[in-house]
Amino acid sequence: MAAQLDPLRNRVPVKLHHIHIMGVCGTGMAAMAGMLKERGFRVTGSDQNVYPPMSDFLARSGIEVMEGYRAENLDPRPDLVIVGNVIQAVFAEAEALAKLKIPYLSMPQALGHFFLQDLTSLVVAGTHGKTTTSSLLATALYRAGSSPGFLIGGIVEAFGRNYRLGKGEFFVVEGDEYDTAFFNKVSKFLHYRPHFAILTSIEFDHADIFSDLDQIKDSFTRFVRLIPRDGALIACVDDPVVAEIAEKCPGRVISYGTGADCRWQLDNFCASGMRSSFTALKDGAVYGEFSLPMPGIHNGLNSLAVIALMEHLGIDRTAIRQGLDSFEGVKRRQQVRGEIDNILVLDDFAHHPTAVKETIKALRLAWPDRRLVIVFEPRTNSSRRAVFQQQYATAFAGADQVIIPEIVPLAGLPPEEQFSSLVLVQALASQEIDAHYFADTGAILDFLETSSRSGDIIAILSNGGFDDIHKRLLDRLKNRDSG
Repeated sequence: MAAQLDPLRNRVPVKLHHIHIMGVCGTGMAAMAGMLKERGFRVTGSDQNVYPPMSDFLARSGIEVMEGYRAENLDPRPDLVIVGNVIQAVFAEAEALAKLKIPYLSMPQALGHFFLQDLTSLVVAGTHGKTTTSSLLATALYRAGSSPGFLIGGIVEAFGRNYRLGKGEFFVVEGDEYDTAFFNKVSKFLHYRPHFAILTSIEFDHADIFSDLDQIKDSFTRFVRLIPRDGALIACVDDPVVAEIAEKCPGRVISYGTGADCRWQLDNFCASGMRSSFTALKDGAVYGEFSLPMPGIHNGLNSLAVIALMEHLGIDRTAIRQGLDSFEGVKRRQQVRGEIDNILVLDDFAHHPTAVKETIKALRLAWPDRRLVIVFEPRTNSSRRAVFQQQYATAFAGADQVIIPEIVPLAGLPPEEQFSSLVLVQALASQEIDAHYFADTGAILDFLETSSRSGDIIAILSNGGFDDIHKRLLDRLKNRDSG
């Protein structure tokens, strides 16, 4: 029987000591647990996938985690339950929540209530670049002395974590357009109370919850309309959909991009290895020269958005420059995992066709004379659907070699609607790209161990752990080199 939660219980109780989190091992949910624990609440949680490193983090934080979504997890009765979006109404724990009539919130609702309502919320939204841009913003604000809080979908290297309770007036949030919870089928960012926001891009994605681009545009429209008149939207109007949606914002719209009609323009971009530099123009005049320890024009644009927002907030340009220049990066975003025999192994989160295309373009610009090997795992719900089959066929230009594993099929989806790794490899081969299809990770490692050569850049693109392929590859290369 599916749980029917009482809408009147969707609130924070007056007396609050014990908070229980369903789905606590997710990246955002574990961060929420840590933040609430630091606020002094007793926090417990449950999940069906309790394993390191998240289980270790929760244990170190003094947060008890129960395995599985069982009704007994709510005994003793908590004062409030925070329900993750992995929770389904048919889970026994969800049914018990309804039966016991315990007050409940979604994670986005909890973030808004406990951490955003007394602060100025800075939300970074868009199909691409959210994690990097929000990490850049949080790090640069911190280096400028404003001590922001933040909740971000990746580990920010400067802090070694993805959340922080700040001491200043700002809170940086990565604004995800994915849905909130089984009882609240709206985008998460609609709960984040944006006063200032960055909007990087809008494309079709998340085919499991959005049927088409129009639905996504509707959600982003609702988001920008939340920005108050004294707030501002930093919008990348190179993207025509962003330009269209930005017109719906009640607050001030500050445009950025590469076009001549942008208030903030990216100019003179160049890259060498993991460093890049560019000129920021404001209203056609030079605002400043900036450098960044990441390649790619898309990261130059992400940085330009941060510059535009921080300047609007009144922060000194020298402090902005120093914050960007000293940025340590984000785990799984063009992250160097190791180098053996002059073979550089990179880890990147890119999975949408546009993200794959921009990542390859960035790597080719950074290392124009080295062989670029791309290992791409189609793992997301959208990437395992045929919806992006043709777009992926044009996303790998610039790669010298592409390696694709077989997908794990989506349950219940007809074969004709599933993505085909083999069809993609054939399409790439027809473009004279050296493309290879393998049944599993072990076969990929066997191939790379024998075919990799000194000077290669091997970039592994996946939004998951990919069977620990990065470490396993480096171990094999090390053994090969010492053999």
